[in-house]
Formats: sequence, C-alpha cells, structure tokens
Amino acid sequence: MELKKAVQNKKFLITSEIGPPKGTNVGKILDEAVALKDKVDAINVTDLQSSVMKVGSLAMCRLLFKRDIEPVYQLTCRDRNRLALQSDLLSASVLGIKNVLALTGDHPALGDHPQAKPVYDLDSVQLIGVIKQLNSGYDMNGNKLDGSPDFFIGAVVNPGADEIEPEIIKFRKKIAAGAQFFQTQAVFDVNKFKKFMKQVKDFNVPILAGIVLLKSAGMAEYMNENIAGVHVGQKLIDEMKFVSKEDRPKKSIEIAARLIKELKPFCQGIHIMPLGWDKYVPAVLDAAGL
Repeated sequence: MELKKAVQNKKFLITSEIGPPKGTNVGKILDEAVALKDKVDAINVTDLQSSVMKVGSLAMCRLLFKRDIEPVYQLTCRDRNRLALQSDLLSASVLGIKNVLALTGDHPALGDHPQAKPVYDLDSVQLIGVIKQLNSGYDMNGNKLDGSPDFFIGAVVNPGADEIEPEIIKFRKKIAAGAQFFQTQAVFDVNKFKKFMKQVKDFNVPILAGIVLLKSAGMAEYMNENIAGVHVGQKLIDEMKFVSKEDRPKKSIEIAARLIKELKPFCQGIHIMPLGWDKYVPAVLDAAGL
C-alpha cells in the first residue's frame, strides 16, 4: 500500500531506513531491505547522511521501487541549487517515486569531504513549498509544467529540542508550506515526547517517532555531546555499558522495543533508524509487538 493511502486509512505506520553504500556493491543493503518488505510501510533512503559521499538516494529508491518496496526519497538542500532540486524531483516522479522527505542537510565540514562547498540555495521549508508547487503543475518561478508529480511530502521535527518553541514555530511553517507527514529525530525521553505531542495535537498531521538502535554506551554518549536535541538518559547508557559486546545487539533490540511500546499511544507511527543494523529491525518489530 502506498504510504499516503496508509496515512489516509489511519494505519499505525512503520518505516525504516537504509544508508546507501560507499561504493557500487548494493546487494547486501537491498537484501536487507527486501527482508523488511512485508514488515514496514516504507523505507527511507538517506541522502549522503552526515555529508559522507555514497551512492545517491534517487538511485537506491528506484532499486527499492523495482522490488515493490515503497521508498521515501530523502532530499537535502546542501548539495543542489534550485534548478537541480527541481530537476531531481521531476526525475524521481518519472521513476515512480511518490514520497519525499525534505531536509536541509548536514554541513560538508562534518563529512569525509570537508573541503566541499555547500550550496544551501534553499532551506527545508522552502524546499517543501517548491515540492507543493511542482505538485500543482508549476515550477518555482511559476512556469507551467508539461505533466506534474504527485508527491506525498514529508519533513522532520525534533521533539527533544532544548528550546522547543522555535522548533514548534518551524514545525508550523513546514505544515503551512505543504508538509503532509513528519518523522522525528531520535527519541529517548518519552515524557518530553509526550509533552511535545500535546503541544502540537491540533495540527492534525501524522508524526512518526524516531527510534535509533543504540550500538554501545560510547555511541549514546557521542549523541548526547554532538546531536542537538537528543538526550540518552544515564539509565539507558548504563544498560548498554554493562553488557558484553556480544550481547549489545540483544540489549539494543530490547531498549528499542521498550521505547516503541511506550511511544505508540502518543504518535501515528514509528520510524526506525538502524544506522547499519538493518538486520535487527525485524527483531525489534517482533519484540515491540508490531
């Protein structure tokens, strides 16, 4: 079922994501995506996540589409000007891709080509507006299209932001621009998420809570220090710290499933970010009762 139809049918949504490889060997990642085919509603494909050069999101989305997997095309403003963004969107539509997640994108200084020049001709709010305008049959400058796409437009929100009001203001702007669904940054603080959901309940837009699979205590501490609006509590850090390396996947699955169960009553879906641990996603869904 198309993601848009699943939303319209009020289904509790389950999405996951894959990161394309740094090289041309896509077989392993595609095999892991196929294993999720009947367990999730859609699979996001990241767009040079953390500004690391990899295979493009558009190509991987097409490969998923050919395998009857519903793809979500993540598109960042970092690397493209408005011409390229609009062209890539039209290309995605021609290739059968109907879901887009609009992102600003991490600065190249954070990645493996720090000397790369960022573009940022548009930001994520503007990009959402451009996608909506393409859907209506016109380009960004008002020129009529010869055939228009029909994208289901997604955006991101961070319910754990240290200052929540600016985040809610941007959330509102994204909805006004045309966003139709949201996936969140990683959620580890259930109470903070519940408070956020209460503040935005009147916006009537589906929100999928983000779940990151913790790989180690060190990873959790790194996220606390380097990712704004993400806070892994000391209790969870200790849970990961005091298990053997061999038992970390089992403990990570347990934590993710527990978070999903606690978050499920307050959101319209779950978005799992396995960060390379794609093979454990089915176990997480089973443990969470999904």
